[in-house]
Amino acid sequence: SFEGRVEVYHDGKWGTICDDQWDDRDAEVVCRQLGLSGNPKALSWAHYGQGSGPILLDEVECSGNELSLDQCKKSDWGQQNCDHIEDAGVSCDPFTGTDLQLYTGQMWSGTVRLAGGRSPSEGRVEVYYNGDWGTVCDDGWTDLGAQVVCRQLGFR
Repeated sequence: SFEGRVEVYHDGKWGTICDDQWDDRDAEVVCRQLGLSGNPKALSWAHYGQGSGPILLDEVECSGNELSLDQCKKSDWGQQNCDHIEDAGVSCDPFTGTDLQLYTGQMWSGTVRLAGGRSPSEGRVEVYYNGDWGTVCDDGWTDLGAQVVCRQLGFR
């Protein structure tokens, strides 16, 4: 929900942005436009997969202070020289700089989520660390650890 390929809606259709000139200042504007705070990071070379619609923008160059991509310097709509392998992406990482201490006393930089369950209140425990989600080994895992995770996620 805070990272992915950047797509824009123009003239009745969704399309991608070419990564020419794409940098963290552009990512900062995208994150701001989406109402997301965190550590903005620009990703190139279709990091989040190639789009299938038209490539609508190219040569986007934001200063980082704009409220939306419309205010940034860019090519005219639809004027580009790219392929979808150059689709731009953004991560608006909201977890950077936070710490979670589980009952084991181990520290992680990030947060926790449940994945693969039948409902939002069950699933595999995953921890966000160093820009990636990973699983937690069950060695020594007890009900106490599960209670800590449930509390962290707002379940009682």
